[in-house]
Amino acid sequence: MFTDSHCHLNFPELLNQLPAIRQAMADAQVTRALCICTTLEEFDGVHALATTYDNFWSTVGVHPDNEGVSEPSVQDLLDRAALPRVVAIGETGLDYYGMEDRKGGRSIADLEWQRDRFRHHIRAARACGKPLVIHTRSASDDTLAILREEGEEGPGNLAGGVFHCFTESMQVARAALDLGYYISFSGIVTFKSAQDLRDVVAFVPLDRMLIETDSPYLAPVPYRGKTNNPSYVPLVAQQVAQIKEVALQAVAEATSHNFDTLFKGVTAP
Repeated sequence: MFTDSHCHLNFPELLNQLPAIRQAMADAQVTRALCICTTLEEFDGVHALATTYDNFWSTVGVHPDNEGVSEPSVQDLLDRAALPRVVAIGETGLDYYGMEDRKGGRSIADLEWQRDRFRHHIRAARACGKPLVIHTRSASDDTLAILREEGEEGPGNLAGGVFHCFTESMQVARAALDLGYYISFSGIVTFKSAQDLRDVVAFVPLDRMLIETDSPYLAPVPYRGKTNNPSYVPLVAQQVAQIKEVALQAVAEATSHNFDTLFKGVTAP
C-alpha cells in the first residue's frame, strides 16, 4: 500500500534492527522501500539489501556533502547502475548549507567539486536512462541551473528524477515540476514549524508527488526526535491526505503509482 521512496537502511542504527523494522513495515502496510546509496564505499551494502529482500531496491551515488570518499566517475556510476535492482542514480545534488560552520569558512566558489560531482551523476543518469535522486539544500539556484545546463530541460532524452526530502520554496517546486521532476515529502511536513512546506504540498499535484522517511532521520510527529524508519511513512501520507483533503488510500495509491512510473523496473513483492 505505502512506499518509502528514500531511506538509509544500511546505516547501523537501522541495519542492526532490520528484522523488527521489516515486521513494523508489514504491520503498517509499507510494502516497499528504496535504499539510498551515499558513497561508493557503502554501495555493496546498500545493494545487498536490494538483492536479499524482494521489496527493497537500491540506488548508486555519492551524496554532495560527503568529502574524503571515493570520487565517482561517470563510468563508476554506470557500472553499478547496470547491476540488478539498481533503479536510480543518487543521491546527488548540491549542499551549501552552513558553509561557514561545516565547511571551514569556504565560499560557494570553493565548492566546484560538488558541482563537478553533480554533473557526473547527471551524465551517468542520462547515459543509462535511470532517474536522479536529488538532494538540494541552500543551493536550489545552482541545482536547477546545472540540471538545465546538462540538458534536463525541454524535449529530448531526459533522465528525470525526484527532488527528495523537499524543503525549498514554492518557486523552486514550480521550477522542478516544470523540468518534469517529481517532488518527495518527508516527515518534516508534520512539524509544527513547517507551514510553508505544507503550502508547497497543497500546490504540488498528487500525480507528481512521492513520500519518504529519509530514515534514520526526520521522524514525523509523534516520533519526532526518535530514530526514524520506513514504518513511519504512513504518517507522512496522512499529513498529505489532510492537506489535500483526500482519502489516505488515495495518497497511498498515487504515490506508489508514481514510484512505479519513475523508478522503472520496480514491481510489487
